Amino acid sequence: MNQKKSNTLFIVEVAIFTALAFLLDYLANILSFKIWPQGGSISIAMVPIFIMAFRWGVKGGVLSGFLLGLLQFILGFSQIYTIVQGIIDYFFAFTAVGLAGVFAAKVKNAVNENKKGKWMSYVVLGTFLGSALRYISHFISGVAFFGSYAPKGQPVAVYSLLYNGTFMLPSFILSTIVVILVISAAPKKMI
Repeated sequence: MNQKKSNTLFIVEVAIFTALAFLLDYLANILSFKIWPQGGSISIAMVPIFIMAFRWGVKGGVLSGFLLGLLQFILGFSQIYTIVQGIIDYFFAFTAVGLAGVFAAKVKNAVNENKKGKWMSYVVLGTFLGSALRYISHFISGVAFFGSYAPKGQPVAVYSLLYNGTFMLPSFILSTIVVILVISAAPKKMI
């Protein structure tokens, strides 16, 4: 594929996968019934970011994640209490998801070698890394900005750890399963 066509494909895929991630997150927020009063939902919105990360590496994942955070931030579908909190919870958190792309070359090599167990392992590692970095961003934001919501006597760090874990752990598990299913459907075309 020539360089110009590759750049065009990259830009188109970033736009499509970012829009898909935004739509998935929007639907998750509607369906969450406001279980998490300070924000958060169980969502597969990270799936398009992970797919971009495994297809295009860090640049594809980070750009898609950043754009998702930007869309959430400017379109008002986010819970922003201060600018710094908004930047941490949306820009940093979703951009960090794209760092799963550090495993892109390993996933591609394993797919090309028809080693399903190997590429699946790297996908799990990549989705864990991206989810963990997002979780850390939300944890920091929770400690810094949402400590007043902690139950009386509960340390703020424990509150943030538990609060963010209630939606991030299920989101990681669901996203990992969906990414594996999507790549399994057509591994050589997806990666």
